[in-house]
Amino acid sequence: MGLGAATVSTPVRPTAPEPHANSGGLPPPWRVPLLLLAFVGLFIGAGAGLARLGWSMPAVSVSAVAMHGPLMICGFFGVVIALERAVAIGRAWAYLGPLLAGLGGASAVMGAAAVAAGFFLAGSLVLLVASVDVWRRQPALFTFTLAVGAACWSVGNALWLAGWTVHEVVPWWLAFLILTIAGERLELSRFLPPSPVATWVFALLLVAIVAGLLGARSAWGLQVFAAGVLALAAWLLKQDIARRTVRGRGLTRFIAVCLLSGYVWLALGSSVILFARGLVPGTASYDAALHAIALGFVFSMVFGHAPILFPAVLRVAVPYHPTFYVPLALLHGSVLLRLSGDAAGQFDWVRAGGLLNALALAAFIVGTLSAVVRGRRAARTPGQ
Repeated sequence: MGLGAATVSTPVRPTAPEPHANSGGLPPPWRVPLLLLAFVGLFIGAGAGLARLGWSMPAVSVSAVAMHGPLMICGFFGVVIALERAVAIGRAWAYLGPLLAGLGGASAVMGAAAVAAGFFLAGSLVLLVASVDVWRRQPALFTFTLAVGAACWSVGNALWLAGWTVHEVVPWWLAFLILTIAGERLELSRFLPPSPVATWVFALLLVAIVAGLLGARSAWGLQVFAAGVLALAAWLLKQDIARRTVRGRGLTRFIAVCLLSGYVWLALGSSVILFARGLVPGTASYDAALHAIALGFVFSMVFGHAPILFPAVLRVAVPYHPTFYVPLALLHGSVLLRLSGDAAGQFDWVRAGGLLNALALAAFIVGTLSAVVRGRRAARTPGQ
């Protein structure tokens, strides 16, 4: 996936180019079922989240209420990230990662938590091996960060399989998402390289985040983790090239807006953990922190990444259109409403915010599919 000057703010997978047929990669049509598995996790996981808030949902989502977190983080994000990594390295075996994680999502939908944990662990281990392979072939801080992120997912899945509760392993899963994104952004900083001091700071923050995870069951562990993530959000806001590309136009500006706004949510979510002195299930701070990070931060990255993800994975064009800002604005507004409800003790606001969260994701999917259709029509039009 080469980067041109106009797209240097895009959070693409920073490993190898799109593989040719003889390199062991899976042809794009065969990747579609893997991506569909991810969206099964997204749809049912989002429905389960709405059911938890008291909205009337189909029985399949109601029965998966306890699997809301695993479906969203492992069943959707895990599958998508593993699929991207497989496409990037061009090894047939790497596609076992998204396949196994997708089967984990299907198992979670059926209520088989232990089976789901086993599949998620197997899928995450494939991703870890793929990430270590990338690090071996291209030793660098960013490839090491991607490998650490994959390791966090594997550890979280192993702990869940070993009997830890979802609430206890959530910090490991969040670290997987946060470090994957941070590693990608660090790779793209080659266009505006951070100073040696800034690079060392990034490395120290990585150490702090992992140290906090290792002590997550102690009084200080999540405090250190949250402080490390908060400092990482500040580092990304200062060092990311999106600070410059946001002054551009079209897709370049849109992606930069997604990135910068996402970092604000990451800072806010980690601040909530820090000041609440941890993640206590059932509290308003728990809801606020998790959704600021997993919705506000991570989905901002997804929205900005989609015009790169679909062409890379499925070989379909996703031409930019100003309407891309509509689901992004809805996402930010809905997360703000939800967190305001948490802060004010107004469950109706939280409930309405949750519904708008889901509508933002639906608007994003509709907008992306519409862009794909526009791209196909443009490709068939003479002179385009």
